[in-house]
Amino acid sequence: MAEINLSKAVRSNLSSLQNTAQLMSKTSDRLSTGNKVNSALDNPTNFFTAASLNSRAGDLNQLMDSMANGIKTIEAANNGLTSITKNLESMQSTLRQARQDKSFQTASLEIGTGLTSAQNLTFEGGAIGSTPITIALGSAATTGTPAVPGTPAVPGAAATPASADGLTFADDAAVAALDGKKITFTAGSETVTFTAGAASGKADIEAALSSNGFTATFDASGKLTVSRADGVNFTASDDVADFGFTTAATTNGVAATPGTPAVPGTPAVPGTAAAGKTVDQLVNELNNHAGLKGKVRASNDNGKLRIENLSTQELNLGGVSANGVIDGTSTGANKIDGNKVRSDLANQFNELRDQLDKLSDDASFNGINLLRGDKLKITFNETGTSSIDIQTKGEEAVNAGNLKLTTTLTAKDLDSDAGIDTFLDQVKGALNSVRSQASAFGSNLSIVQNRQDFTKAMINTLETGAGNLTLADMNQEAANMMALQTRQSLASSTLSMANQADQGVLQLLR
Repeated sequence: MAEINLSKAVRSNLSSLQNTAQLMSKTSDRLSTGNKVNSALDNPTNFFTAASLNSRAGDLNQLMDSMANGIKTIEAANNGLTSITKNLESMQSTLRQARQDKSFQTASLEIGTGLTSAQNLTFEGGAIGSTPITIALGSAATTGTPAVPGTPAVPGAAATPASADGLTFADDAAVAALDGKKITFTAGSETVTFTAGAASGKADIEAALSSNGFTATFDASGKLTVSRADGVNFTASDDVADFGFTTAATTNGVAATPGTPAVPGTPAVPGTAAAGKTVDQLVNELNNHAGLKGKVRASNDNGKLRIENLSTQELNLGGVSANGVIDGTSTGANKIDGNKVRSDLANQFNELRDQLDKLSDDASFNGINLLRGDKLKITFNETGTSSIDIQTKGEEAVNAGNLKLTTTLTAKDLDSDAGIDTFLDQVKGALNSVRSQASAFGSNLSIVQNRQDFTKAMINTLETGAGNLTLADMNQEAANMMALQTRQSLASSTLSMANQADQGVLQLLR
Protein backbone atom coordinates (compact mmCIF):
# COMPACT_ATOMS: atom_id res chain seq x y z
CA MET A 1 0.00 0.00 0.00
CA ALA A 2 3.06 2.17 -0.07
CA GLU A 3 2.00 3.30 -3.58
CA ILE A 4 -1.08 4.90 -2.02
CA ASN A 5 -0.47 8.28 -0.47
CA LEU A 6 -2.96 9.44 2.13
CA SER A 7 -3.38 12.99 3.06
CA LYS A 8 -2.10 14.16 6.35
CA ALA A 9 -5.60 14.65 7.76
CA VAL A 10 -6.77 11.21 6.66
CA ARG A 11 -3.65 9.53 8.02
CA SER A 12 -3.97 11.33 11.34
CA ASN A 13 -7.64 10.39 11.72
CA LEU A 14 -6.92 6.81 10.68
CA SER A 15 -4.19 6.48 13.31
CA SER A 16 -6.51 7.85 15.99
CA LEU A 17 -9.22 5.46 14.93
CA GLN A 18 -6.81 2.49 15.10
CA ASN A 19 -5.65 3.45 18.63
CA THR A 20 -9.26 3.76 19.76
CA ALA A 21 -10.07 0.31 18.36
CA GLN A 22 -7.07 -1.13 20.22
CA LEU A 23 -8.16 0.45 23.52
CA MET A 24 -11.73 -0.74 22.95
CA SER A 25 -10.44 -4.28 22.43
CA LYS A 26 -8.47 -4.17 25.71
CA THR A 27 -11.42 -2.67 27.61
CA SER A 28 -13.72 -5.28 26.12
CA ASP A 29 -11.38 -8.02 27.38
CA ARG A 30 -11.44 -6.55 30.91
CA LEU A 31 -15.22 -6.30 30.86
CA SER A 32 -15.61 -9.87 29.67
CA THR A 33 -13.05 -11.44 32.08
CA GLY A 34 -13.44 -9.07 35.00
CA ASN A 35 -9.64 -8.87 35.30
CA LYS A 36 -7.40 -6.00 34.50
CA VAL A 37 -4.40 -8.39 34.52
CA ASN A 38 -5.11 -11.51 32.47
CA SER A 39 -1.55 -12.59 31.70
CA ALA A 40 2.02 -11.87 32.64
CA LEU A 41 2.15 -9.55 29.62
CA ASP A 42 -0.39 -7.22 31.23
CA ASN A 43 1.54 -6.76 34.53
CA PRO A 44 4.17 -9.37 35.44
CA THR A 45 4.52 -8.33 39.09
CA ASN A 46 0.81 -8.27 39.85
CA PHE A 47 0.16 -11.42 37.82
CA PHE A 48 2.71 -13.62 39.63
CA THR A 49 2.00 -12.10 43.06
CA ALA A 50 -1.73 -12.77 42.65
CA ALA A 51 -0.98 -16.29 41.38
CA SER A 52 1.07 -16.99 44.56
CA LEU A 53 -1.68 -15.63 46.82
CA ASN A 54 -4.36 -17.64 45.02
CA SER A 55 -2.20 -20.76 45.21
CA ARG A 56 -1.85 -20.43 49.00
CA ALA A 57 -5.56 -19.72 49.31
CA GLY A 58 -6.22 -22.91 47.33
CA ASP A 59 -3.95 -24.94 49.62
CA LEU A 60 -5.69 -23.56 52.71
CA ASN A 61 -9.05 -24.25 51.13
CA GLN A 62 -8.10 -27.92 50.79
CA LEU A 63 -7.11 -27.95 54.48
CA MET A 64 -10.55 -26.57 55.27
CA ASP A 65 -12.03 -29.85 54.06
CA SER A 66 -9.74 -31.76 56.41
CA MET A 67 -10.74 -29.48 59.30
CA ALA A 68 -14.42 -29.93 58.51
CA ASN A 69 -13.98 -33.72 58.53
CA GLY A 70 -12.00 -33.47 61.77
CA ILE A 71 -14.75 -31.45 63.41
CA LYS A 72 -17.31 -34.05 62.37
CA THR A 73 -15.08 -36.83 63.73
CA ILE A 74 -14.84 -35.06 67.09
CA GLU A 75 -18.59 -34.42 67.06
CA ALA A 76 -19.18 -38.12 66.39
CA ALA A 77 -16.98 -39.01 69.37
CA ASN A 78 -18.78 -36.43 71.48
CA ASN A 79 -22.12 -37.92 70.44
CA GLY A 80 -20.82 -41.29 71.61
CA LEU A 81 -19.64 -39.87 74.94
CA THR A 82 -22.99 -38.15 75.46
CA SER A 83 -24.82 -41.42 74.91
CA ILE A 84 -22.32 -43.32 77.08
CA THR A 85 -22.86 -40.77 79.85
CA LYS A 86 -26.61 -41.31 79.69
CA ASN A 87 -26.00 -45.06 79.64
CA LEU A 88 -23.82 -44.83 82.77
CA GLU A 89 -26.44 -42.69 84.47
CA SER A 90 -28.99 -45.41 83.69
CA MET A 91 -26.62 -48.00 85.18
CA GLN A 92 -26.25 -45.80 88.25
CA SER A 93 -30.02 -45.48 88.51
CA THR A 94 -30.38 -49.27 88.23
CA LEU A 95 -27.98 -49.84 91.11
CA ARG A 96 -29.69 -47.23 93.27
CA GLN A 97 -33.03 -48.85 92.59
CA ALA A 98 -31.55 -52.19 93.65
CA ARG A 99 -30.20 -50.66 96.84
CA GLN A 100 -33.55 -49.14 97.74
CA ASP A 101 -35.43 -52.36 97.10
CA LYS A 102 -35.99 -54.38 100.29
CA SER A 103 -38.50 -56.94 98.98
CA PHE A 104 -36.66 -59.87 100.56
CA GLN A 105 -38.67 -63.06 100.97
CA THR A 106 -39.53 -64.39 104.43
CA ALA A 107 -40.93 -67.50 106.14
CA SER A 108 -42.55 -67.74 109.59
CA LEU A 109 -41.74 -71.09 111.22
CA GLU A 110 -43.40 -72.74 114.17
CA ILE A 111 -41.13 -74.06 116.91
CA GLY A 112 -41.61 -77.80 117.45
CA THR A 113 -41.77 -79.48 120.89
CA GLY A 114 -39.17 -81.62 122.62
CA LEU A 115 -36.23 -80.10 120.75
CA THR A 116 -32.75 -80.94 122.05
CA SER A 117 -29.20 -79.73 121.58
CA ALA A 118 -28.61 -82.67 119.22
CA GLN A 119 -31.17 -81.28 116.73
CA ASN A 120 -30.22 -78.41 114.41
CA LEU A 121 -31.68 -75.68 112.19
CA THR A 122 -29.49 -75.60 109.04
CA PHE A 123 -28.96 -72.76 106.52
CA GLU A 124 -27.50 -73.35 103.06
CA GLY A 125 -27.53 -71.39 99.80
CA GLY A 126 -28.62 -67.77 99.53
CA ALA A 127 -25.80 -65.44 100.57
CA ILE A 128 -24.37 -68.18 102.82
CA GLY A 129 -23.09 -70.38 100.03
CA SER A 130 -22.66 -74.13 99.76
CA THR A 131 -21.18 -74.64 103.24
CA PRO A 132 -24.10 -75.15 105.65
CA ILE A 133 -24.35 -73.30 108.96
CA THR A 134 -26.11 -75.16 111.78
CA ILE A 135 -27.79 -73.75 114.86
CA ALA A 136 -28.59 -76.09 117.78
CA LEU A 137 -32.31 -76.04 118.64
CA GLY A 138 -31.84 -76.90 122.33
CA SER A 139 -29.39 -76.38 125.18
CA ALA A 140 -27.67 -79.20 127.06
CA ALA A 141 -27.92 -79.65 130.84
CA THR A 142 -25.26 -77.90 132.94
CA THR A 143 -23.93 -78.81 136.40
CA GLY A 144 -23.89 -76.24 139.17
CA THR A 145 -20.89 -75.02 141.19
CA PRO A 146 -20.64 -75.27 145.05
CA ALA A 147 -20.36 -72.26 147.31
CA VAL A 148 -16.87 -70.90 148.07
CA PRO A 149 -16.38 -69.68 151.71
CA GLY A 150 -14.91 -66.25 152.34
CA THR A 151 -12.00 -65.25 154.62
CA PRO A 152 -12.51 -63.47 157.99
CA ALA A 153 -11.22 -60.01 158.74
CA VAL A 154 -7.76 -59.61 160.30
CA PRO A 155 -7.58 -56.88 162.99
CA GLY A 156 -4.74 -54.38 162.92
CA ALA A 157 -2.22 -53.64 165.70
CA ALA A 158 -2.41 -50.53 167.86
CA ALA A 159 0.52 -48.14 168.04
CA THR A 160 3.04 -48.43 170.92
CA PRO A 161 3.85 -44.94 172.23
CA ALA A 162 7.39 -43.64 171.86
CA SER A 163 8.69 -41.63 174.83
CA ALA A 164 11.83 -40.17 176.42
CA ASP A 165 12.49 -39.00 180.00
CA GLY A 166 14.30 -35.84 180.96
CA LEU A 167 15.40 -34.08 184.24
CA THR A 168 13.32 -33.70 187.37
CA PHE A 169 12.36 -30.09 188.10
CA ALA A 170 11.36 -29.60 191.71
CA ASP A 171 9.70 -26.26 191.03
CA ASP A 172 9.31 -23.46 188.47
CA ALA A 173 12.55 -21.86 189.69
CA ALA A 174 14.49 -24.86 188.35
CA VAL A 175 12.99 -24.19 184.93
CA ALA A 176 13.72 -20.45 185.10
CA ALA A 177 17.32 -21.29 185.93
CA LEU A 178 17.71 -22.60 182.34
CA ASP A 179 17.09 -19.09 180.98
CA GLY A 180 18.06 -18.99 177.28
CA LYS A 181 18.34 -22.78 176.87
CA LYS A 182 16.38 -24.40 174.00
CA ILE A 183 15.26 -27.90 173.10
CA THR A 184 13.66 -29.16 169.83
CA PHE A 185 11.83 -32.44 169.15
CA THR A 186 11.42 -33.71 165.58
CA ALA A 187 9.32 -36.59 164.22
CA GLY A 188 9.34 -36.67 160.43
CA SER A 189 7.97 -33.30 159.30
CA GLU A 190 6.51 -32.47 162.72
CA THR A 191 8.61 -30.28 165.07
CA VAL A 192 8.09 -28.57 168.46
CA THR A 193 10.54 -26.22 170.26
CA PHE A 194 10.77 -24.79 173.81
CA THR A 195 13.10 -21.96 174.87
CA ALA A 196 13.38 -21.27 178.64
CA GLY A 197 13.06 -17.72 179.97
CA ALA A 198 13.66 -15.97 183.31
CA ALA A 199 9.95 -16.29 184.15
CA SER A 200 9.37 -19.77 182.67
CA GLY A 201 7.83 -22.61 184.65
CA LYS A 202 6.87 -26.26 184.19
CA ALA A 203 3.48 -25.24 182.76
CA ASP A 204 5.27 -23.35 179.99
CA ILE A 205 7.22 -26.51 179.04
CA GLU A 206 4.02 -28.57 178.89
CA ALA A 207 2.21 -25.90 176.83
CA ALA A 208 5.07 -25.44 174.36
CA LEU A 209 5.88 -29.10 173.77
CA SER A 210 2.33 -30.55 173.78
CA SER A 211 1.54 -29.96 170.04
CA ASN A 212 2.02 -31.59 166.63
CA GLY A 213 1.57 -35.08 168.09
CA PHE A 214 3.97 -34.56 171.01
CA THR A 215 2.88 -34.67 174.71
CA ALA A 216 5.01 -33.20 177.60
CA THR A 217 4.12 -34.17 181.22
CA PHE A 218 5.59 -33.91 184.74
CA ASP A 219 5.03 -36.70 187.31
CA ALA A 220 4.60 -36.14 191.05
CA SER A 221 8.31 -35.91 191.56
CA GLY A 222 8.64 -33.30 188.79
CA LYS A 223 10.25 -35.64 186.21
CA LEU A 224 9.76 -34.42 182.59
CA THR A 225 8.58 -37.00 180.02
CA VAL A 226 8.02 -36.32 176.26
CA SER A 227 6.08 -38.94 174.21
CA ARG A 228 4.17 -39.63 170.99
CA ALA A 229 1.01 -41.71 171.13
CA ASP A 230 1.27 -42.72 167.41
CA GLY A 231 4.46 -44.68 168.04
CA VAL A 232 6.52 -42.63 165.56
CA ASN A 233 10.13 -42.31 166.74
CA PHE A 234 11.49 -38.82 167.38
CA THR A 235 14.75 -37.07 168.10
CA ALA A 236 15.78 -34.31 170.52
CA SER A 237 18.34 -31.67 169.63
CA ASP A 238 20.06 -28.48 170.79
CA ASP A 239 20.58 -28.09 174.56
CA VAL A 240 19.42 -31.59 175.44
CA ALA A 241 21.85 -32.09 178.28
CA ASP A 242 20.34 -29.11 180.14
CA PHE A 243 16.90 -30.78 179.99
CA GLY A 244 18.17 -34.27 180.79
CA PHE A 245 17.66 -35.98 177.41
CA THR A 246 20.88 -37.88 177.10
CA THR A 247 20.01 -39.88 173.91
CA ALA A 248 19.18 -38.26 170.59
CA ALA A 249 16.55 -40.82 169.47
CA THR A 250 13.99 -43.12 171.02
CA THR A 251 13.43 -46.66 169.66
CA ASN A 252 10.73 -48.04 171.86
CA GLY A 253 7.75 -46.86 169.78
CA VAL A 254 5.84 -48.88 167.12
CA ALA A 255 3.40 -47.33 164.63
CA ALA A 256 -0.12 -48.75 164.33
CA THR A 257 -0.77 -51.24 161.50
CA PRO A 258 -4.16 -51.50 159.70
CA GLY A 259 -6.03 -54.80 159.59
CA THR A 260 -7.47 -56.51 156.46
CA PRO A 261 -11.23 -56.61 155.81
CA ALA A 262 -13.15 -59.82 155.48
CA VAL A 263 -13.49 -61.31 151.95
CA PRO A 264 -16.96 -62.66 151.18
CA GLY A 265 -17.32 -66.09 149.59
CA THR A 266 -19.28 -66.93 146.39
CA PRO A 267 -22.67 -68.56 146.61
CA ALA A 268 -23.42 -71.88 144.96
CA VAL A 269 -24.61 -71.79 141.31
CA PRO A 270 -27.35 -74.30 140.55
CA GLY A 271 -27.18 -76.39 137.35
CA THR A 272 -29.67 -76.14 134.48
CA ALA A 273 -31.73 -78.87 132.91
CA ALA A 274 -31.66 -79.60 129.14
CA ALA A 275 -34.37 -77.69 127.23
CA GLY A 276 -35.39 -76.52 123.75
CA LYS A 277 -34.59 -72.91 122.86
CA THR A 278 -37.32 -70.30 122.82
CA VAL A 279 -38.13 -68.10 119.83
CA ASP A 280 -36.40 -65.11 121.42
CA GLN A 281 -33.28 -67.17 122.15
CA LEU A 282 -33.11 -68.33 118.53
CA VAL A 283 -33.74 -64.77 117.24
CA ASN A 284 -30.87 -63.43 119.36
CA GLU A 285 -28.52 -66.26 118.33
CA LEU A 286 -29.31 -65.98 114.59
CA ASN A 287 -28.94 -62.20 114.46
CA ASN A 288 -25.58 -62.29 116.27
CA HIS A 289 -24.08 -65.30 114.51
CA ALA A 290 -20.94 -64.24 112.60
CA GLY A 291 -21.72 -66.47 109.61
CA LEU A 292 -25.36 -65.39 109.33
CA LYS A 293 -25.18 -61.69 110.13
CA GLY A 294 -26.18 -59.64 107.08
CA LYS A 295 -27.24 -62.78 105.19
CA VAL A 296 -30.43 -63.69 107.09
CA ARG A 297 -32.48 -61.75 109.60
CA ALA A 298 -34.65 -63.26 112.36
CA SER A 299 -37.54 -61.83 114.37
CA ASN A 300 -40.38 -62.97 116.63
CA ASP A 301 -43.61 -63.18 114.63
CA ASN A 302 -46.27 -63.68 117.30
CA GLY A 303 -44.50 -66.69 118.74
CA LYS A 304 -43.14 -67.94 115.41
CA LEU A 305 -39.57 -67.66 114.18
CA ARG A 306 -39.62 -65.32 111.20
CA ILE A 307 -36.58 -65.71 108.91
CA GLU A 308 -35.82 -63.22 106.12
CA ASN A 309 -33.57 -64.25 103.22
CA LEU A 310 -31.30 -61.23 102.57
CA SER A 311 -30.20 -62.53 99.17
CA THR A 312 -31.21 -62.81 95.55
CA GLN A 313 -30.53 -66.57 95.74
CA GLU A 314 -32.77 -69.31 97.08
CA LEU A 315 -32.13 -70.21 100.75
CA ASN A 316 -32.49 -73.85 101.84
CA LEU A 317 -33.61 -74.57 105.40
CA GLY A 318 -32.72 -77.86 107.04
CA GLY A 319 -34.57 -79.16 110.09
CA VAL A 320 -37.86 -77.60 108.91
CA SER A 321 -40.79 -79.62 107.65
CA ALA A 322 -42.71 -78.82 104.47
CA ASN A 323 -45.55 -77.26 106.50
CA GLY A 324 -43.16 -74.85 108.26
CA VAL A 325 -42.51 -76.59 111.59
CA ILE A 326 -38.99 -76.61 113.01
CA ASP A 327 -38.46 -80.28 113.96
CA GLY A 328 -34.69 -80.61 113.64
CA THR A 329 -34.96 -83.66 111.38
CA SER A 330 -36.49 -82.74 107.99
CA THR A 331 -34.14 -82.11 105.05
CA GLY A 332 -34.77 -80.22 101.82
CA ALA A 333 -38.43 -79.67 102.65
CA ASN A 334 -38.46 -75.89 103.07
CA LYS A 335 -36.98 -73.07 101.01
CA ILE A 336 -37.13 -69.25 100.94
CA ASP A 337 -36.99 -67.57 97.52
CA GLY A 338 -34.48 -64.86 96.71
CA ASN A 339 -35.13 -61.21 95.90
CA LYS A 340 -36.39 -61.30 92.30
CA VAL A 341 -36.36 -57.51 91.89
CA ARG A 342 -32.63 -57.23 92.59
CA SER A 343 -31.97 -60.30 90.41
CA ASP A 344 -33.77 -58.70 87.44
CA LEU A 345 -31.93 -55.42 88.01
CA ALA A 346 -28.63 -57.28 87.77
CA ASN A 347 -29.62 -58.48 84.27
CA GLN A 348 -30.66 -54.94 83.35
CA PHE A 349 -27.29 -53.62 84.51
CA ASN A 350 -25.47 -56.15 82.32
CA GLU A 351 -27.51 -55.16 79.27
CA LEU A 352 -26.70 -51.50 79.82
CA ARG A 353 -23.01 -52.33 80.24
CA ASP A 354 -23.00 -54.26 76.93
CA GLN A 355 -24.74 -51.34 75.22
CA LEU A 356 -21.97 -49.04 76.45
CA ASP A 357 -19.34 -50.92 74.42
CA LYS A 358 -21.58 -50.92 71.34
CA LEU A 359 -22.06 -47.17 71.59
CA SER A 360 -18.30 -46.76 71.72
CA ASP A 361 -17.81 -48.97 68.64
CA ASP A 362 -20.41 -47.06 66.59
CA ALA A 363 -19.07 -43.54 67.25
CA SER A 364 -16.94 -43.37 64.09
CA PHE A 365 -16.80 -40.87 61.21
CA ASN A 366 -15.02 -41.37 57.90
CA GLY A 367 -13.33 -44.50 59.24
CA ILE A 368 -11.91 -42.86 62.39
CA ASN A 369 -13.28 -43.72 65.82
CA LEU A 370 -11.71 -41.71 68.61
CA LEU A 371 -13.55 -43.77 71.24
CA ARG A 372 -11.67 -46.88 70.08
CA GLY A 373 -8.35 -45.14 70.65
CA ASP A 374 -7.79 -44.01 67.03
CA LYS A 375 -5.62 -40.93 66.49
CA LEU A 376 -6.96 -37.97 64.50
CA LYS A 377 -4.32 -35.64 63.00
CA ILE A 378 -5.50 -32.27 61.65
CA THR A 379 -3.07 -30.00 59.77
CA PHE A 380 -3.66 -26.26 60.03
CA ASN A 381 -1.23 -24.72 57.50
CA GLU A 382 0.04 -25.50 54.02
CA THR A 383 3.58 -26.25 55.23
CA GLY A 384 2.45 -28.85 57.81
CA THR A 385 4.26 -27.10 60.67
CA SER A 386 1.02 -26.45 62.57
CA SER A 387 -1.19 -29.41 63.48
CA ILE A 388 -3.00 -31.15 66.33
CA ASP A 389 -3.20 -34.82 67.32
CA ILE A 390 -6.49 -35.77 68.96
CA GLN A 391 -6.81 -39.02 70.90
CA THR A 392 -8.35 -40.39 74.09
CA LYS A 393 -6.45 -40.08 77.36
CA GLY A 394 -3.86 -42.80 77.64
CA GLU A 395 -4.66 -43.78 74.03
CA GLU A 396 -7.21 -46.22 75.48
CA ALA A 397 -10.60 -47.13 74.10
CA VAL A 398 -13.64 -45.93 76.02
CA ASN A 399 -15.24 -49.22 77.03
CA ALA A 400 -16.44 -51.06 80.13
CA GLY A 401 -13.05 -52.68 80.71
CA ASN A 402 -10.99 -49.48 80.57
CA LEU A 403 -13.63 -47.65 82.63
CA LYS A 404 -13.05 -50.30 85.33
CA LEU A 405 -16.65 -51.50 85.30
CA THR A 406 -17.46 -55.03 86.40
CA THR A 407 -17.39 -57.29 83.36
CA THR A 408 -20.15 -59.59 84.56
CA LEU A 409 -22.51 -58.62 87.37
CA THR A 410 -24.31 -61.59 88.92
CA ALA A 411 -27.49 -61.40 90.94
CA LYS A 412 -25.53 -62.52 94.00
CA ASP A 413 -23.39 -59.38 93.75
CA LEU A 414 -26.48 -57.36 94.66
CA ASP A 415 -27.24 -59.33 97.85
CA SER A 416 -25.83 -56.70 100.22
CA ASP A 417 -26.07 -52.93 100.28
CA ALA A 418 -22.30 -52.78 100.79
CA GLY A 419 -21.78 -54.76 97.57
CA ILE A 420 -24.10 -52.42 95.65
CA ASP A 421 -22.23 -49.41 97.04
CA THR A 422 -19.01 -50.87 95.60
CA PHE A 423 -20.55 -51.02 92.11
CA LEU A 424 -21.99 -47.52 92.54
CA ASP A 425 -18.45 -46.28 93.23
CA GLN A 426 -17.29 -48.00 90.02
CA VAL A 427 -20.00 -46.32 87.94
CA LYS A 428 -19.28 -42.95 89.56
CA GLY A 429 -15.61 -43.31 88.68
CA ALA A 430 -16.55 -44.25 85.09
CA LEU A 431 -18.82 -41.21 84.83
CA ASN A 432 -16.01 -38.94 86.01
CA SER A 433 -13.66 -40.46 83.42
CA VAL A 434 -16.18 -40.06 80.57
CA ARG A 435 -16.98 -36.48 81.55
CA SER A 436 -13.28 -35.66 81.73
CA GLN A 437 -12.76 -37.14 78.25
CA ALA A 438 -15.75 -35.20 76.90
CA SER A 439 -14.23 -32.03 78.32
CA ALA A 440 -10.91 -32.81 76.60
CA PHE A 441 -12.65 -33.43 73.24
CA GLY A 442 -14.62 -30.23 73.73
CA SER A 443 -11.37 -28.31 74.16
CA ASN A 444 -9.96 -29.95 71.01
CA LEU A 445 -13.11 -29.11 69.08
CA SER A 446 -12.86 -25.48 70.17
CA ILE A 447 -9.25 -25.35 68.93
CA VAL A 448 -10.14 -26.83 65.52
CA GLN A 449 -13.15 -24.53 65.10
CA ASN A 450 -11.04 -21.50 65.97
CA ARG A 451 -8.44 -22.55 63.40
CA GLN A 452 -11.21 -23.15 60.86
CA ASP A 453 -12.53 -19.63 61.37
CA PHE A 454 -8.97 -18.29 61.18
CA THR A 455 -8.31 -20.20 57.95
CA LYS A 456 -11.53 -18.91 56.41
CA ALA A 457 -10.47 -15.37 57.21
CA MET A 458 -6.98 -16.02 55.81
CA ILE A 459 -8.40 -17.41 52.55
CA ASN A 460 -10.62 -14.36 52.21
CA THR A 461 -7.64 -12.08 52.88
CA LEU A 462 -5.46 -13.87 50.32
CA GLU A 463 -8.16 -13.91 47.64
CA THR A 464 -9.02 -10.28 48.29
CA GLY A 465 -5.37 -9.32 48.04
CA ALA A 466 -5.02 -11.24 44.77
CA GLY A 467 -8.18 -9.61 43.47
CA ASN A 468 -6.87 -6.17 44.32
CA LEU A 469 -3.89 -6.88 42.08
CA THR A 470 -5.77 -8.37 39.09
CA LEU A 471 -9.47 -7.54 39.16
CA ALA A 472 -10.81 -4.73 37.05
CA ASP A 473 -13.05 -1.92 38.22
CA MET A 474 -16.12 -2.74 36.17
CA ASN A 475 -17.66 0.69 36.63
CA GLN A 476 -14.49 2.38 35.42
CA GLU A 477 -14.08 -0.01 32.48
CA ALA A 478 -17.72 0.52 31.43
CA ALA A 479 -17.18 4.28 31.51
CA ASN A 480 -13.99 3.82 29.48
CA MET A 481 -15.89 1.78 26.90
CA MET A 482 -18.51 4.48 26.51
CA ALA A 483 -15.79 7.11 26.13
CA LEU A 484 -13.98 5.00 23.55
CA GLN A 485 -17.16 4.38 21.59
CA THR A 486 -17.74 8.15 21.50
CA ARG A 487 -14.17 8.71 20.45
CA GLN A 488 -14.52 6.06 17.72
CA SER A 489 -17.65 7.68 16.43
CA LEU A 490 -15.97 11.10 16.33
CA ALA A 491 -12.86 9.65 14.65
CA SER A 492 -15.04 7.97 12.01
CA SER A 493 -16.84 11.25 11.35
CA THR A 494 -13.56 13.19 11.10
CA LEU A 495 -12.09 10.58 8.76
CA SER A 496 -15.17 10.84 6.61
CA MET A 497 -14.82 14.62 6.48
CA ALA A 498 -11.14 14.31 5.49
CA ASN A 499 -12.07 11.95 2.69
CA GLN A 500 -14.76 14.36 1.48
CA ALA A 501 -12.07 17.04 1.21
CA ASP A 502 -10.10 14.79 -1.10
CA GLN A 503 -13.22 14.10 -3.15
CA GLY A 504 -13.51 17.85 -3.91
CA VAL A 505 -10.50 17.50 -6.24
CA LEU A 506 -12.36 14.70 -8.04
CA GLN A 507 -15.24 17.06 -8.66
CA LEU A 508 -12.89 19.46 -10.38
CA LEU A 509 -11.70 16.71 -12.72
CA ARG A 510 -15.21 16.01 -13.80
